[in-house]
Amino acid sequence: MARQLRLKLGRQEDFSRDAFVRGHSNAQATAALDAWPEWHGGCLVLVGPEGVGKSHLAHAWAQAAHAVILQRPDPDVSAADSRPVLLEDVDRGIDDEALFHLINLAAREGGGLLLTARTPPVAWSTALPDLRSRLNALPVAEIEPPCDRVLEGVLRKFFRERSIRPPNDVYAYLLRRIERSVPHAREVVKRLDEAGEGDPRPVSRVLAREILEGGDPNLDLFE
Repeated sequence: MARQLRLKLGRQEDFSRDAFVRGHSNAQATAALDAWPEWHGGCLVLVGPEGVGKSHLAHAWAQAAHAVILQRPDPDVSAADSRPVLLEDVDRGIDDEALFHLINLAAREGGGLLLTARTPPVAWSTALPDLRSRLNALPVAEIEPPCDRVLEGVLRKFFRERSIRPPNDVYAYLLRRIERSVPHAREVVKRLDEAGEGDPRPVSRVLAREILEGGDPNLDLFE
C-alpha cells in the first residue's frame, strides 16, 4: 500500500466536547462537568495527570458556560464578578487571596469556578487558614490515565490529523506497548510519520515495531 501524500498544515486545537474521546477513565469527570450549574458552592476541581484531557474538558465547559478564563498566578478577581470562571494549573502557584475571593464569588448568582490541577486541593499549600478550609471542602472530579478506548481514540485522532490510515493491527500493537499517556501517544504518531519521510513505506505493524524497539529510551515504550 503506497504511503499517502500528506500536507502538513497548522491546525487550531479543537476544544469542543464532540472532539473529546470518552471512556471509563474520564467518565466521572465528564459527568461532573455535565452537572453544571449544580456544583456544590458553584465550584469544581478537575484533577488528573498531564495530557489526560483536563484542558480540553475545561475549555469546552468555558465555551458552554460563557466563562471568563483567568490567568495565574495573579488572576484578575474583578473580572469574575457575576460570571463563571476557569482557572487552570492552580497547583502550580497562585495568589492565596485571589483564590480565596474567587471561591467565595463562585457561590453568588451568575458565578461559578472551575479549577484544573494535577493534584487534589487538599495537597495545595496555603498560609491562609480560611482558604485551607475551603480547599479541603472543594468537590473534585478526577480524570485517570487513559483506558484502552480513550488511548485508541486519541491515536486515531493523531493519525487522522496527519492524514494517515494505518491498519487496525497497528492500534492493537501500540496499545499493548506504549505508555498510557496522551503526550506519549502523540509522540509515537509523530515518530511513525517522520519515519516514512523520504521512504514511502506505509505505517504498519512492522514499522511500529522498528520505531518502538529502536526508539528513544525516555519514551519507555517496551512491554
